[in-house]
Amino acid sequence: MTTTTLEEPVRKAPPGTAAREPRRPGRLRRVSLPYLLLLPALLLELLVHLIPMVIGIVMSFKELTQFYIRDWGTAPWSGLANYRMSVDFDAPVGEALLHSFFVTVGFTLLSVALCWLIGTAAAIYMQDTFRGRGLLRALFLIPYALPVYAAVITWVFMFQHDNGLVNHVLHDQLHLTDKPSFWLIGDNSFYALLTVSVWKGWPFAFLIVMAGLQNIPGELYEAAALDGAGIWQQIRRITLPSLRPVNQVLLLVLFLWTFNDFNTPYVLFGKSAPEAADLISVHIYQASFVTWNFGTGSAMSVLLLLFLLVVTGAYLLLTSRGRRAADV
Repeated sequence: MTTTTLEEPVRKAPPGTAAREPRRPGRLRRVSLPYLLLLPALLLELLVHLIPMVIGIVMSFKELTQFYIRDWGTAPWSGLANYRMSVDFDAPVGEALLHSFFVTVGFTLLSVALCWLIGTAAAIYMQDTFRGRGLLRALFLIPYALPVYAAVITWVFMFQHDNGLVNHVLHDQLHLTDKPSFWLIGDNSFYALLTVSVWKGWPFAFLIVMAGLQNIPGELYEAAALDGAGIWQQIRRITLPSLRPVNQVLLLVLFLWTFNDFNTPYVLFGKSAPEAADLISVHIYQASFVTWNFGTGSAMSVLLLLFLLVVTGAYLLLTSRGRRAADV
Protein backbone atom coordinates (compact mmCIF):
# COMPACT_ATOMS: atom_id res chain seq x y z
CA MET A 1 0.00 0.00 0.00
CA THR A 2 1.34 3.36 -0.99
CA THR A 3 0.66 6.47 1.17
CA THR A 4 0.79 9.90 -0.42
CA THR A 5 1.37 13.04 1.60
CA LEU A 6 0.10 16.38 0.40
CA GLU A 7 2.30 19.32 1.38
CA GLU A 8 1.50 22.99 0.92
CA PRO A 9 3.86 24.78 -1.38
CA VAL A 10 6.18 27.19 0.40
CA ARG A 11 5.61 30.77 -0.70
CA LYS A 12 8.83 32.61 -1.26
CA ALA A 13 9.17 36.37 -1.14
CA PRO A 14 9.92 38.09 -4.40
CA PRO A 15 13.61 38.66 -4.99
CA GLY A 16 14.93 42.01 -3.70
CA THR A 17 12.21 42.40 -1.08
CA ALA A 18 12.67 41.71 2.61
CA ALA A 19 10.11 39.76 4.51
CA ARG A 20 7.99 42.08 6.64
CA GLU A 21 7.51 41.10 10.25
CA PRO A 22 3.89 41.49 11.32
CA ARG A 23 3.25 44.17 13.90
CA ARG A 24 2.93 42.99 17.43
CA PRO A 25 0.47 44.92 19.58
CA GLY A 26 2.31 43.82 22.71
CA ARG A 27 5.55 45.44 21.54
CA LEU A 28 3.79 48.73 20.87
CA ARG A 29 2.29 48.69 24.33
CA ARG A 30 5.70 48.02 25.88
CA VAL A 31 7.19 51.02 24.09
CA SER A 32 4.37 53.42 24.97
CA LEU A 33 3.85 52.23 28.56
CA PRO A 34 6.70 54.29 30.12
CA TYR A 35 5.41 57.47 28.48
CA LEU A 36 1.87 56.77 29.68
CA LEU A 37 3.16 56.27 33.22
CA LEU A 38 5.09 59.55 33.06
CA LEU A 39 2.13 61.50 31.68
CA PRO A 40 0.41 62.22 35.06
CA ALA A 41 3.70 63.48 36.55
CA LEU A 42 4.33 65.69 33.50
CA LEU A 43 0.83 67.15 33.69
CA LEU A 44 1.23 67.91 37.40
CA GLU A 45 4.64 69.47 36.75
CA LEU A 46 3.05 71.63 34.07
CA LEU A 47 0.21 72.74 36.34
CA VAL A 48 2.17 73.20 39.55
CA HIS A 49 5.48 74.64 38.32
CA LEU A 50 5.66 75.65 34.68
CA ILE A 51 2.38 77.56 34.32
CA PRO A 52 2.86 79.59 37.56
CA MET A 53 6.45 80.29 36.51
CA VAL A 54 5.31 81.74 33.18
CA ILE A 55 2.60 83.77 34.90
CA GLY A 56 5.16 85.12 37.39
CA ILE A 57 7.48 86.18 34.57
CA VAL A 58 4.61 88.00 32.86
CA MET A 59 3.65 89.70 36.13
CA SER A 60 7.22 90.96 36.56
CA PHE A 61 6.75 93.18 33.48
CA LYS A 62 3.50 94.71 34.79
CA GLU A 63 2.77 97.49 37.23
CA LEU A 64 0.71 95.12 39.32
CA THR A 65 -0.36 96.65 42.64
CA GLN A 66 -3.38 96.27 44.94
CA PHE A 67 -5.46 98.35 42.52
CA TYR A 68 -5.37 95.60 39.88
CA ILE A 69 -5.80 92.51 42.07
CA ARG A 70 -9.37 91.92 40.91
CA ASP A 71 -8.29 91.76 37.25
CA TRP A 72 -4.52 91.64 37.08
CA GLY A 73 -4.56 91.26 33.30
CA THR A 74 -5.58 94.92 32.99
CA ALA A 75 -2.47 96.13 34.86
CA PRO A 76 -0.36 98.40 32.64
CA TRP A 77 2.95 97.19 31.28
CA SER A 78 5.99 98.65 32.99
CA GLY A 79 8.73 96.98 30.94
CA LEU A 80 11.95 96.61 32.91
CA ALA A 81 10.98 99.18 35.56
CA ASN A 82 10.49 96.51 38.25
CA TYR A 83 13.89 95.01 37.50
CA ARG A 84 15.61 98.40 37.53
CA MET A 85 14.01 99.17 40.88
CA SER A 86 15.15 95.83 42.32
CA VAL A 87 18.79 96.21 41.26
CA ASP A 88 19.09 99.90 42.10
CA PHE A 89 21.19 99.36 45.22
CA ASP A 90 21.31 103.07 46.02
CA ALA A 91 17.52 103.16 46.45
CA PRO A 92 15.76 101.72 49.54
CA VAL A 93 14.20 98.77 47.65
CA GLY A 94 17.43 97.63 46.03
CA GLU A 95 19.48 98.23 49.18
CA ALA A 96 17.11 96.10 51.25
CA LEU A 97 17.17 93.35 48.61
CA LEU A 98 20.97 93.36 48.52
CA HIS A 99 21.14 93.09 52.32
CA SER A 100 18.69 90.18 52.23
CA PHE A 101 20.77 88.50 49.53
CA PHE A 102 23.98 88.68 51.59
CA VAL A 103 22.17 87.39 54.69
CA THR A 104 20.79 84.47 52.67
CA VAL A 105 24.19 83.61 51.18
CA GLY A 106 25.88 83.57 54.58
CA PHE A 107 23.06 81.60 56.16
CA THR A 108 23.02 79.07 53.31
CA LEU A 109 26.77 78.45 53.33
CA LEU A 110 26.86 77.94 57.11
CA SER A 111 23.78 75.73 57.15
CA VAL A 112 24.93 73.53 54.25
CA ALA A 113 28.44 73.15 55.71
CA LEU A 114 27.16 72.19 59.17
CA CYS A 115 24.50 69.83 57.78
CA TRP A 116 27.07 68.04 55.65
CA LEU A 117 29.65 67.87 58.43
CA ILE A 118 27.27 66.53 61.10
CA GLY A 119 25.56 64.15 58.68
CA THR A 120 28.83 62.74 57.37
CA ALA A 121 30.28 62.28 60.85
CA ALA A 122 27.13 60.52 62.05
CA ALA A 123 26.99 58.27 58.96
CA ILE A 124 30.64 57.22 59.36
CA TYR A 125 30.10 56.52 63.04
CA MET A 126 27.04 54.38 62.24
CA GLN A 127 29.08 52.09 59.99
CA ASP A 128 30.40 50.21 63.03
CA THR A 129 28.21 47.52 64.54
CA PHE A 130 27.15 48.09 68.14
CA ARG A 131 24.16 47.48 70.32
CA GLY A 132 21.31 49.92 69.75
CA ARG A 133 22.53 51.08 66.34
CA GLY A 134 19.12 50.64 64.71
CA LEU A 135 17.38 52.65 67.43
CA LEU A 136 19.95 55.41 67.15
CA ARG A 137 19.48 55.58 63.38
CA ALA A 138 15.74 55.96 63.86
CA LEU A 139 16.27 58.75 66.41
CA PHE A 140 18.59 60.57 64.02
CA LEU A 141 15.89 60.63 61.34
CA ILE A 142 13.17 62.09 63.57
CA PRO A 143 13.90 65.78 62.67
CA TYR A 144 13.68 64.91 58.97
CA ALA A 145 10.46 62.91 59.40
CA LEU A 146 8.62 65.51 61.49
CA PRO A 147 6.35 68.00 59.70
CA VAL A 148 8.10 71.33 59.25
CA TYR A 149 5.42 73.39 60.96
CA ALA A 150 5.19 71.15 64.02
CA ALA A 151 8.97 71.08 64.44
CA VAL A 152 9.50 74.84 63.98
CA ILE A 153 6.60 75.76 66.28
CA THR A 154 8.23 73.59 68.95
CA TRP A 155 11.44 75.57 68.49
CA VAL A 156 9.47 78.82 68.83
CA PHE A 157 8.40 77.76 72.32
CA MET A 158 11.94 76.66 73.14
CA PHE A 159 13.33 80.08 72.12
CA GLN A 160 10.90 82.05 74.30
CA HIS A 161 12.58 84.72 76.43
CA ASP A 162 10.93 84.06 79.80
CA ASN A 163 10.03 80.37 79.89
CA GLY A 164 11.90 78.86 76.94
CA LEU A 165 14.02 75.75 77.30
CA VAL A 166 17.06 77.33 75.60
CA ASN A 167 17.34 80.18 78.10
CA HIS A 168 16.56 77.82 80.96
CA VAL A 169 19.52 75.62 80.04
CA LEU A 170 21.99 78.34 79.03
CA HIS A 171 21.18 80.88 81.74
CA ASP A 172 19.55 79.09 84.68
CA GLN A 173 21.47 75.81 84.62
CA LEU A 174 24.79 76.34 82.85
CA HIS A 175 25.11 80.08 83.67
CA LEU A 176 26.67 80.82 80.28
CA THR A 177 24.82 84.11 79.85
CA ASP A 178 24.40 87.09 82.19
CA LYS A 179 20.68 87.35 81.47
CA PRO A 180 18.09 85.56 79.35
CA SER A 181 18.57 86.29 75.66
CA PHE A 182 16.05 87.32 73.04
CA TRP A 183 16.42 84.68 70.34
CA LEU A 184 13.59 85.64 67.98
CA ILE A 185 14.50 89.33 67.60
CA GLY A 186 17.74 91.23 67.06
CA ASP A 187 21.05 89.72 66.01
CA ASN A 188 20.40 86.44 67.85
CA SER A 189 17.61 85.66 65.38
CA PHE A 190 20.24 84.67 62.81
CA TYR A 191 21.68 82.02 65.14
CA ALA A 192 18.22 80.80 66.08
CA LEU A 193 17.32 80.38 62.41
CA LEU A 194 20.64 78.65 61.70
CA THR A 195 20.11 76.24 64.61
CA VAL A 196 16.65 75.22 63.42
CA SER A 197 17.83 74.84 59.83
CA VAL A 198 20.76 72.62 60.76
CA TRP A 199 18.66 70.55 63.18
CA LYS A 200 16.08 70.02 60.44
CA GLY A 201 18.49 69.42 57.54
CA TRP A 202 21.39 67.31 58.79
CA PRO A 203 19.38 64.01 58.94
CA PHE A 204 18.92 64.24 55.16
CA ALA A 205 22.69 64.50 54.70
CA PHE A 206 23.11 61.62 57.14
CA LEU A 207 20.70 59.46 55.15
CA ILE A 208 22.32 60.17 51.77
CA VAL A 209 25.91 59.70 53.00
CA MET A 210 24.97 56.51 54.83
CA ALA A 211 23.53 55.12 51.59
CA GLY A 212 26.69 56.11 49.73
CA LEU A 213 28.89 54.35 52.28
CA GLN A 214 27.20 51.04 51.48
CA ASN A 215 28.86 51.06 48.04
CA ILE A 216 32.41 51.25 49.43
CA PRO A 217 33.94 47.72 49.63
CA GLY A 218 35.02 46.72 53.11
CA GLU A 219 38.18 45.14 51.67
CA LEU A 220 39.60 48.62 51.09
CA TYR A 221 39.45 49.43 54.79
CA GLU A 222 40.88 46.02 55.72
CA ALA A 223 43.80 46.48 53.35
CA ALA A 224 44.40 50.01 54.61
CA ALA A 225 44.36 48.79 58.22
CA LEU A 226 46.90 46.08 57.40
CA ASP A 227 49.14 48.75 55.87
CA GLY A 228 48.99 50.71 59.11
CA ALA A 229 46.53 53.45 58.11
CA GLY A 230 44.63 55.00 61.00
CA ILE A 231 40.99 55.99 61.09
CA TRP A 232 41.64 59.56 59.89
CA GLN A 233 43.84 58.37 57.03
CA GLN A 234 41.14 55.89 55.98
CA ILE A 235 38.52 58.63 55.98
CA ARG A 236 40.78 60.98 54.02
CA ARG A 237 42.12 58.45 51.50
CA ILE A 238 39.16 56.07 51.07
CA THR A 239 35.87 57.41 52.43
CA LEU A 240 35.86 60.99 51.16
CA PRO A 241 37.17 60.22 47.64
CA SER A 242 34.65 57.40 47.28
CA LEU A 243 31.82 59.68 48.41
CA ARG A 244 32.72 62.45 45.96
CA PRO A 245 29.87 61.75 43.46
CA VAL A 246 27.37 61.50 46.31
CA ASN A 247 28.61 64.68 47.97
CA GLN A 248 28.44 66.63 44.72
CA VAL A 249 24.72 65.96 44.37
CA LEU A 250 24.08 66.29 48.11
CA LEU A 251 25.70 69.72 48.42
CA LEU A 252 23.79 71.04 45.40
CA VAL A 253 20.44 69.81 46.72
CA LEU A 254 21.12 71.20 50.21
CA PHE A 255 22.15 74.55 48.72
CA LEU A 256 18.99 74.88 46.63
CA TRP A 257 16.70 73.77 49.44
CA THR A 258 18.28 76.07 52.02
CA PHE A 259 18.52 79.11 49.74
CA ASN A 260 14.83 78.81 48.83
CA ASP A 261 13.62 77.88 52.31
CA PHE A 262 10.51 79.85 53.21
CA ASN A 263 8.66 77.69 55.74
CA THR A 264 11.31 77.78 58.47
CA PRO A 265 11.78 81.59 58.75
CA TYR A 266 8.08 82.25 58.18
CA VAL A 267 6.93 79.95 60.99
CA LEU A 268 9.79 81.03 63.25
CA PHE A 269 9.40 84.80 62.90
CA GLY A 270 6.08 85.43 61.19
CA LYS A 271 5.44 87.79 58.28
CA SER A 272 8.18 90.27 59.22
CA ALA A 273 11.52 88.60 59.88
CA PRO A 274 14.20 90.49 61.85
CA GLU A 275 16.82 92.31 59.82
CA ALA A 276 19.53 89.84 60.86
CA ALA A 277 17.44 86.90 59.60
CA ASP A 278 15.80 88.54 56.58
CA LEU A 279 16.13 85.69 54.08
CA ILE A 280 15.39 86.51 50.48
CA SER A 281 12.38 84.18 50.33
CA VAL A 282 10.66 86.06 53.16
CA HIS A 283 11.79 89.38 51.70
CA ILE A 284 10.10 88.59 48.38
CA TYR A 285 6.96 87.54 50.26
CA GLN A 286 6.92 90.86 52.10
CA ALA A 287 7.46 92.78 48.86
CA SER A 288 4.54 90.94 47.26
CA PHE A 289 1.91 90.31 49.94
CA VAL A 290 2.68 92.94 52.59
CA THR A 291 3.33 95.99 50.42
CA TRP A 292 1.00 94.66 47.69
CA ASN A 293 3.52 95.31 44.93
CA PHE A 294 3.28 92.05 43.05
CA GLY A 295 5.16 93.34 40.02
CA THR A 296 8.28 94.13 42.03
CA GLY A 297 7.99 90.87 43.96
CA SER A 298 7.71 88.91 40.73
CA ALA A 299 10.79 90.66 39.35
CA MET A 300 12.73 89.72 42.49
CA SER A 301 11.59 86.11 42.08
CA VAL A 302 12.78 86.01 38.48
CA LEU A 303 16.15 87.47 39.51
CA LEU A 304 16.42 84.80 42.21
CA LEU A 305 15.61 82.10 39.65
CA LEU A 306 18.30 83.40 37.29
CA PHE A 307 20.86 83.51 40.09
CA LEU A 308 20.14 79.91 41.10
CA LEU A 309 20.31 78.76 37.47
CA VAL A 310 23.71 80.42 37.03
CA VAL A 311 25.07 78.98 40.29
CA THR A 312 23.75 75.51 39.46
CA GLY A 313 25.20 75.59 35.95
CA ALA A 314 28.60 76.80 37.19
CA TYR A 315 28.64 74.18 39.94
CA LEU A 316 27.80 71.35 37.53
CA LEU A 317 30.43 72.60 35.07
CA LEU A 318 33.15 72.73 37.74
CA THR A 319 32.28 69.34 39.19
CA SER A 320 32.19 67.71 35.76
CA ARG A 321 35.60 69.15 34.93
CA GLY A 322 36.97 67.93 38.25
CA ARG A 323 35.54 64.47 37.64
CA ARG A 324 37.10 64.29 34.16
CA ALA A 325 40.45 65.45 35.55
CA ALA A 326 40.29 62.78 38.26
CA ASP A 327 39.49 60.09 35.69
CA VAL A 328 42.47 61.12 33.57
